[in-house]
Amino acid sequence: MLTITIDEILVRALMGYNIFPSEGVLLLKQTDPEAIAAIRATADKLRQTQVGDTVTYVINRNINFTNICEQHCSFCAFRRDEGDTDAYWLNWAQILEKSTDAMRRGATEICMQGGLHPQAQINGKSLPYYLKLVETIKGEFPHLHLHAFSPQEVQFIARLDGISYAEVITALRDAGVGSMPGTAAEVLDDEVRRVLCPEKIDTATWLEIVSMAHKLGVNTTSTMLSGHIETPEQQIGHLEKLRSLQQNAIEQEYPAKITEFIVLPFVGQEAPKSLRRRVGRDQPVLADALLLTAVARIYLGNCIPNHQPSWVKLGLGGATEALNWGCNDIGGTLMEEHITTMAGAVGGTCMEVETLQSAIASLERPYQQRDTLYRKIGEGEEEDAVTR
Repeated sequence: MLTITIDEILVRALMGYNIFPSEGVLLLKQTDPEAIAAIRATADKLRQTQVGDTVTYVINRNINFTNICEQHCSFCAFRRDEGDTDAYWLNWAQILEKSTDAMRRGATEICMQGGLHPQAQINGKSLPYYLKLVETIKGEFPHLHLHAFSPQEVQFIARLDGISYAEVITALRDAGVGSMPGTAAEVLDDEVRRVLCPEKIDTATWLEIVSMAHKLGVNTTSTMLSGHIETPEQQIGHLEKLRSLQQNAIEQEYPAKITEFIVLPFVGQEAPKSLRRRVGRDQPVLADALLLTAVARIYLGNCIPNHQPSWVKLGLGGATEALNWGCNDIGGTLMEEHITTMAGAVGGTCMEVETLQSAIASLERPYQQRDTLYRKIGEGEEEDAVTR
């Protein structure tokens, strides 16, 4: 009876229907190898139907401009207090130097996020500091796409300056921010968030800020920090919230929407001891990450067609395998990465373009460079893949 039920769910998914939350939970709870193989095959077939066989990648650079942060998330090994020996805060010259190096190496995107540093202000205000970050890069490289500042950072700026989320997003957009990372989502379940990140924004606020960004014409990504204390029910609840958010953006005809979904498996090696003990392991379980990857494609693929693994967290081998489980993008070169690496990840901090291409080619699938919004680079392709 269970196998028939799984088969029925997968057949309906292949016919283009959205599956129900209870069905998603059932898929995530499978332990039978044959059932898991069928889920993988369905996700791979949906990937092929929805976006084709070509695997995309982006040439980008991460800039984590400070690790000084007022919050104390239980999973974070990145944050530091001001005055700690390994605390840092990049100055304008360092930001420009990293951006210049990125351009020399062919980057089309800078991804910029940082700790919530209360002293990151100009004339006693937070927003002018963030605008200066943007202008430092865009003033020198106006065509470089700036993928910057999570919903948490938007809330931080708004709270410190006493202004609305819309005012923050509009100002950042007008200064040159091209899209917003869908990080700080962790798991969109307030029971989980009370343990993982009690000082962070709650689920409703994250959804409100992302929806506001879409309404104001700023595309976002979406993520899930998985494999720690959350249950399959909470994982599916997270996916359901993302699917509803995207469907609302489509139905309301907002000028922007979610461009991709990324599974971010928890790395606990250097995480604070309380959560590390509770989780009971240091590195992600690849099998769990792959099953979640496949179920995410089945659950979200009709409205969020682009799915990406994290080679930083899974290693390049794990990320390459995820391309058989529903992913159509292998991510970016990054050039430097601090947040996950400081947590003890073994995937590395930089990936050469040729290495990504070779990984994709090992699966006998074609590869294609893209920009942040999934437009192909090098073929004159202008159609935004998000709207296909």
